[in-house]
Amino acid sequence: MQAVGDVLAELGLAGVELADIARRAGVGKTTVYRRWGSAAALVADLLADMAEQSTPRSHTGSLQGDLEANARLVQQALDDRRQGRVFAALIAAATGDSPTARALEHFYDVRIAEWEPCVDEAVARGELPAGTDSAAVIRAVSAPLYYQRLTRTDPIGRARAITAAPAAAAAA
Repeated sequence: MQAVGDVLAELGLAGVELADIARRAGVGKTTVYRRWGSAAALVADLLADMAEQSTPRSHTGSLQGDLEANARLVQQALDDRRQGRVFAALIAAATGDSPTARALEHFYDVRIAEWEPCVDEAVARGELPAGTDSAAVIRAVSAPLYYQRLTRTDPIGRARAITAAPAAAAAA
C-alpha cells in the first residue's frame, strides 16, 4: 500500500502500473497480479486501508471541540506533502474512473460514519436540534477544506480549519 500511495503522489492514477508497484514493494509481479489484478483494485484497497488506519474521532465533550478536531485532522492530511497529493490524485481520478469513484466514496462513507456520533451526542446534550442530519454536518466541516485544496496551491492552514468547525455548527 505504501508503494501505491507513493506512485499516486508522484504520478497520479495513470502512473499506477502493477509491475511498477511490485518492483517498488520488493515483491514478485505475480503476487501483485494475482492479489489485485488491476490498478482500480489496488486503489480500492489503499483507500480501505487509509480509512481503517485514520485517526479515530475525538471525544471532547462539545460539538465545537469535536468538529474542530475533525477539521484539524482533515486539514493536516490535506496539507501533508505526500497525503495531500494522494488525495488530490484520487479525487482527480475519481472524476473519470468509476471504480476509483466508488472506492473514494466508500472511504468517505467510513470516515463520516466514524464522526457522526459527535453530532448525535451534541443533539443528546441539547447543542443541536433533534433531527439534525449528522452526516451533513460532518461533510460541512470538511467541504471548505477540500474546496481550498482543490482550487488553491497554498496550504489550508490551521486558521482555515478552525473556522470550518463553527461555520458547520452554525449551519446545523
